Amino acid sequence: MNAKQTRTSKITNRQLGDFGEQVVAEFLIRNGAQIVERNWRTKGGEIDLVAITPDGIFKFVEVKTRSSTAFGDPLEAIDRHKAHRLQKLALAWLATHANLGHDFQIDCVGVLLDPKGAPQVDYRSNVL
Repeated sequence: MNAKQTRTSKITNRQLGDFGEQVVAEFLIRNGAQIVERNWRTKGGEIDLVAITPDGIFKFVEVKTRSSTAFGDPLEAIDRHKAHRLQKLALAWLATHANLGHDFQIDCVGVLLDPKGAPQVDYRSNVL
């Protein structure tokens, strides 16, 4: 799927979400991070992207993608409950992968498609 397809054809929410996650993964890679895992799931929820920076900091990235602001800004979907769940999921991932004690941060990213279908990225680092 490319940006033009998002405006000219009907896509599912999952396709839209996957598109946004890919945009953010490419952004992280361009900025020197390595993607460690995508869509890590546990019964407590899902982490969209796990990356590690060149200086060894794990980034747990929540991506919210929208095709319009009809239901608000993408980042408005991350409320206090969701933020708390992201913290628990990050610690669970670190424990599961024998990385407790490593530096980490939680980043939230809003991806909004402009009228031509191009993604506009609002990246917020270390928000929690």
